[in-house]
Amino acid sequence: MMLTEQLVLLTKEAIMVTIMASLPSILASLVVGILIAIFSATTQIQEQTLSFAPKMIAVYGTMLAFGAPIGVMIINFTKECFTQFSAISP
Repeated sequence: MMLTEQLVLLTKEAIMVTIMASLPSILASLVVGILIAIFSATTQIQEQTLSFAPKMIAVYGTMLAFGAPIGVMIINFTKECFTQFSAISP
């Protein structure tokens, strides 16, 4: 396999790892934001800072819950990068 093909595959995998690592926190923030928006619309409370604290709590909770598997995924990808780099170098 050519050097550029290996680098493209490695870059593609890096993007996928980044997306998978950030997905739980983004989804938690999205769900909480939608729930707060529905609550805000039904009660007609138009406070812009209302959703900040619940979103932060949801993101921190998600990071606590999914931190270990995400860390393992990132460490495995890093190990794969180092083995790929040693195989790529001339």
